[in-house]
Amino acid sequence: SAELCLLPAVAALFPPLPCPGGPSPAEVGLGALPAELRAAVRGVVGDLDALFTALGLREESFAVGALSRVLAAELASYAPARNRRKTATNKASIVFVDRTLDLAGAVGHHGDNLAEKILSVLPKLPGHKTDVMVNMIELTALQTTDKTCNIIAPGCLAQPNDPAAKALWESFMNLKQKEAVMEARRHLVEAASRENLPIKMSMGEVTPEQLSSYIQLFRNNLKALENHCGLLQLVLAVVQTLKQPQTSKWDNFLAFERLLLQTISESEMPSVLNQLLPMIKSYNERMKDDYTCEDFLVLLVYMYSVVGEIKSGKELDTAEEEVKKALVKAICDEPEPSPLLQKIT
Repeated sequence: SAELCLLPAVAALFPPLPCPGGPSPAEVGLGALPAELRAAVRGVVGDLDALFTALGLREESFAVGALSRVLAAELASYAPARNRRKTATNKASIVFVDRTLDLAGAVGHHGDNLAEKILSVLPKLPGHKTDVMVNMIELTALQTTDKTCNIIAPGCLAQPNDPAAKALWESFMNLKQKEAVMEARRHLVEAASRENLPIKMSMGEVTPEQLSSYIQLFRNNLKALENHCGLLQLVLAVVQTLKQPQTSKWDNFLAFERLLLQTISESEMPSVLNQLLPMIKSYNERMKDDYTCEDFLVLLVYMYSVVGEIKSGKELDTAEEEVKKALVKAICDEPEPSPLLQKIT
């Protein structure tokens, strides 16, 4: 039987914390949840049933976590799902996992993967959750310094009708960043050669500026633009991602996480917090490469998720108190708090 792992990653679907004297997480049923969360669970159950109906599945559900148990129980008792299971021919094992049981996986910066960086750094395509906006101004004669200019329709990553673009996107997901960027250059050179564009192949490290100069060759050739538009959108996504300050910050995150994993068994949590403390800076003190308040919240979630059981004591209390004070000051000094910080405060 096929196995399908479904992670309830909807922001509203984090397991509720039990109130003092209330039911334990193991005892929580749908009726114990807030009305908004109940409606969200029912919506997910309906969507899952529609998906399984389309796939002709007769599922056997397993749950890891309090909210996943609620979700699996609702799906098991959902009347349309019971009817579907009587006639469906394909078997599947469905594993529901609460995302809060793996917060390190949700907030970590995993490996040297160009696709993940593109999806994290570039702004989301309006109306989409999994695609991004690619600024297409470089392919036009329009001259503007306004990064938010929306005269030109944005490009995106989904290029189902362009074999070269699909192959390039797979290399972004499967190769290390350095190799993936070289693949982007190779695809551009091959496309330019087929169009008889005056391209000069250069060796050595691939830079965003070099890719931009290759892209410029297509700008005044409408036929070449049309033939390779999908490929050009993906390469532009690479250029814009590599030029983003967020990309260097991503590498800093990854380096910190790797160092933490190597040293956490030797270092006590107080010493790790004390190393973090000088990096927490208020808005007026921060440079573009410094961590923001949101960045520190992500780092703290990662640290406390991977460290496991923590030995409590005066030293830990003191270190945590200092970090709290610094974070509160940084948050209060924000001139325009982000929606996330507003929600938290």
